[in-house]
Amino acid sequence: MAKFIIKEAFWELFPQAEISIVLAKGVDNTAAHALPDIAAGLEKANREAVKFLTEDVFSENGVIKVWRQAYQLFKTKKGARSSVEALLKRVEKGNPVGTINPLVDIYNTVSLTYGLPSGGEDIDAFAGDMILTKADGGEAFMALGDDACDNALPGEICYKDDKGAVCRCWNWRDGQRTMLTERTVNAFLIIESVDPGRHDDLMQAARTLADLTQTYLGGSAEITHVNIGNREMEL
Repeated sequence: MAKFIIKEAFWELFPQAEISIVLAKGVDNTAAHALPDIAAGLEKANREAVKFLTEDVFSENGVIKVWRQAYQLFKTKKGARSSVEALLKRVEKGNPVGTINPLVDIYNTVSLTYGLPSGGEDIDAFAGDMILTKADGGEAFMALGDDACDNALPGEICYKDDKGAVCRCWNWRDGQRTMLTERTVNAFLIIESVDPGRHDDLMQAARTLADLTQTYLGGSAEITHVNIGNREMEL
């Protein structure tokens, strides 16, 4: 059985990091009956996310600053920022995060609600194990919305499998090959923290992500918490 494995190269940089995984299996990612409720939840999360923007300088807000500091510890593409920063920048500019598909809307709702990066991939598109580590460089990657490859840099933190990079610069950008679509049935949903003081928030965010997914999309939703003492799990 395939696994999710976080390699030593990652833990050398981020020994206190915690990642919560929700394996959502047998879901209906069309769920037409649930779309209005999911959209309403995302709209509410957009409004309430201003609670994380208390500083005059955007980069000085705590949930953004901690990820800016993390991104200084590894090689990144110029301008790459954490996914939660990208969402909160839209909130700051009055440009709310809109709907994409149910699974994406749910994890964006959780990200905005808790101020933590959250994302997801289609498990059935994985090639072998999913690995979080430093890239060797050159891992094949086609970002969402792009029409040309933009492969991983040597030394950047990325999620990858046997076919290439899955998400570049840790949680900056997802790739087309494993993206969540309306056809997704089995999803690998992720919430990440580099701040030990937010352990309880991470645990609650994972429960919320699992509950929303199962409530609206059916199937099963199993949570696993990964840290330096628990570095891998079966998919």
